[in-house]
Amino acid sequence: MSEELKKFRMPAEWEPQKSVWIAWPYNKNDWPGLYKFIPKVILEIIFIISKSLKVNLIVNKKITNIKKLINSYKITNIKFHNIKTDRIWLRDSGPIFITNRKDNKKMILNFGFNGWSKYSNYKNDNKINDKISKIFNLEKIDPIIKKNGKTKKIIMEGGAFDINGSGSILLTEECLLSKTQERNKDFIKKDYEELFRRYLNIKNFIWLKKGIAGDDTHGHVDDITRFVSRNTIMTAIETDKKDKNYKNLSENLKILKESKNEKGKKFKIIKVPMPSPIYIKNIRVPASYMNFYICNKKVLLPIFKVKEDIMAIKIFKNFFRKKKVQTIDCSKLIWGFGAIHCMTQQEPKI
Repeated sequence: MSEELKKFRMPAEWEPQKSVWIAWPYNKNDWPGLYKFIPKVILEIIFIISKSLKVNLIVNKKITNIKKLINSYKITNIKFHNIKTDRIWLRDSGPIFITNRKDNKKMILNFGFNGWSKYSNYKNDNKINDKISKIFNLEKIDPIIKKNGKTKKIIMEGGAFDINGSGSILLTEECLLSKTQERNKDFIKKDYEELFRRYLNIKNFIWLKKGIAGDDTHGHVDDITRFVSRNTIMTAIETDKKDKNYKNLSENLKILKESKNEKGKKFKIIKVPMPSPIYIKNIRVPASYMNFYICNKKVLLPIFKVKEDIMAIKIFKNFFRKKKVQTIDCSKLIWGFGAIHCMTQQEPKI
């Protein structure tokens, strides 16, 4: 299998997509006091995406009621799948698709999921990939690595890394190397780099330091820094020196400016301001414009009803000139500690 895997890669998010996977929200505890607003936000996201991309919607129960809601928005480019879930964050628990376009093949990388080493209710989410694999008769691979004489299945979330589709990857030390919320016990950089070389054909590793304040995943990179083309990186910056994010994001920016792509050339870096700190019930939430999602002809950009929204929209429209940038008010969705990228998982075309 290792030789066959060399023919596969994970396409970048801006490459052509066949569909997107989204899960319907059931866990009211993820948005205490605000859950009643969440289905409408999800419906808006589904509606916008479905105009240019098929939506695979995972539902747990009461499909008839959800179909009525979907029909009220006149959404037709959608398929329902009855799969039990714990949460909606499919970027982390859903399938990572890898493709071999030369041989017209697609497979699922079935990483283990353990609730970010924080929550105990994750067992349904850890079975999602098995069920999707069976529905579509897609081969799945359980990424494993030998450590201390033992073979272990790897715990990994899609939000913990970002790729450019040609051999480069963005990661954070806080998420993958910290003893806090440790996913894979005693793993070091060498172990993770071996993993990504083997299963995603990664050649070039860019290790950032820390993520943003309020992130309960403990440092996911898709809240701070993202590839937007093979040679271009967008990254969040904080200008307020008193803010908790200032030091960490400044350090990350320095690393990015010195980093090079898989061909040894420097990246173009686009700086995007962080939104003003957002607190819900006295808790800071991980609001960031970096949690956007690129889907074929569109870019879905989270906004938060703060003054920085205007600048973020301008930056995105200036870069994504061939795509339609559509904003989504995520000021309530973020109370679940995730936004648009966290809740979507693209399926690439072969």
